[in-house]
Amino acid sequence: MHRRLIVPSALAASLLLAIPASAADYKPGSPGIGDPYYPASGNGGYDVSHYDLRLKYQPKTDLLEGTATIIATTTQNLSRFNLDLGLKASEVRVNGKKATFTATGDHELEVTPATPLEKNRAISVVVRYAGKPSELKIGGWTAWHRTPDGGVAAQEPDSAVWWFPSNDHPLDKATYDVSVSVPDGTQAISNGVLQSQSSRLGWTRFSWRSNKPQATYLATLAVGKFDITTDKTAKGLPVLNAYSKDLGDNAGAARASLERTAEVAEWLEELFGPYPFNALGGYVPNVTSGYALETQTRPFYSPRQFANGANVSVVVHELAHQWYGNSVSVDRWKDIWINEGFARYSQWLWSEREGEGTAQELADHVYATRAADDPFWAVRPGDPGPDKQFDIAVYDRGALALQALRNEIGDEDFFAILKGWPTAHAYGNATVADFVTYAERVSGKPLAGLFDTWLYQPSKPAAPAAAEARIAARSRAAVKPAQPKSWKKIAATNTIHDHGDHDHDHGHGR
Repeated sequence: MHRRLIVPSALAASLLLAIPASAADYKPGSPGIGDPYYPASGNGGYDVSHYDLRLKYQPKTDLLEGTATIIATTTQNLSRFNLDLGLKASEVRVNGKKATFTATGDHELEVTPATPLEKNRAISVVVRYAGKPSELKIGGWTAWHRTPDGGVAAQEPDSAVWWFPSNDHPLDKATYDVSVSVPDGTQAISNGVLQSQSSRLGWTRFSWRSNKPQATYLATLAVGKFDITTDKTAKGLPVLNAYSKDLGDNAGAARASLERTAEVAEWLEELFGPYPFNALGGYVPNVTSGYALETQTRPFYSPRQFANGANVSVVVHELAHQWYGNSVSVDRWKDIWINEGFARYSQWLWSEREGEGTAQELADHVYATRAADDPFWAVRPGDPGPDKQFDIAVYDRGALALQALRNEIGDEDFFAILKGWPTAHAYGNATVADFVTYAERVSGKPLAGLFDTWLYQPSKPAAPAAAEARIAARSRAAVKPAQPKSWKKIAATNTIHDHGDHDHDHGHGR
């Protein structure tokens, strides 16, 4: 007599899951994450949760030696996967076992583990590597700044490939431990909180921790000789600012700006909600570039930002990014308006707070000084294209869109949106479409037409009725629109998006 074995459905499912996948089920992860602006950026097949970087850097020779441990989870059955790295790897291990690897293109490291990796499994990847970052050119440019006493990694949309292996796209955020050994008398600055500092045999090691999700381009490293100031906010967050010792005439203005970091952050909390990270501060290295960058918890500022005196407006811009851009990051780089339009509008709100021109007066000034045939209006902030991603229109026309929204829905709903959005999407990624949906839900008004006009149409929008009335009144009185007092300071920060100068700068800009 034959008996039929009956297997409960739950058990049957578990048995099926236990059946090993065939070789055909394992495929390579994609060499890009799928961003149309930068097809080679990022990688597919895994998601990183933590980077542990143990580095040694010699300023005299620009030699960087590193061991990176990457903790990740597979998102598919992987036969191999890619990391983004421009420096030369000497050994790769996956889950403790030696893996084969090869460098392809200008920043792809193809890794083949000893055994294929199953989907939804935790993995560890250890990469030993070395090289001189300043000698590494990718697409003809470098994100590594050489300074008289060291080097700096700070650039957008990517800088990680110059100093550590990664999944180099904002979609894959992770926490970081960065430990750097440098010659005694030299300091190493990175993101987050300094965990320890110790010296041995002529070298000092600085260990930093950034404990909230962080995009790879927001990771920074600065090695040199700095004057450092420390403090704590009213809520107990550590504040650390660092200034190269050889800033010359810009030193005082830089300090007069950055030392107001905690004050600015407290004000921004009123607008955007609680500060999202574990530390505050900024640093000003002796570099020749002219831009600033919102590197997480510790923005990078070029000395040229302070060439004409103190400028707190640039500090406002980079700190606003801690909410808009860092905590809530782009889903794809075409969503850059959510970063830059909001950071620029924060400068307008700071002007309003300081009594140096309201946001409306600044909006009127921008609108009136840009003729209808100005190429400024041809740029679409909601999807500007990679060549215009950091165009001034993304900033100023992007801020105009927010003033138009404010006028349409009123201050109560507008400021509720400014504060609610970073909470709703904290530590995640979002699109322009996500923001439009959120604004419609909070305000209860249809807003697609407004955003289409200000973010997507390649032409100068018609002036709102209220603006027309203001312009007509000035015309009758033969009075030109007054330039708001804050305008020169705000305009001086336009170079925050100018990466076209010197060999250190990237044509895509910031």
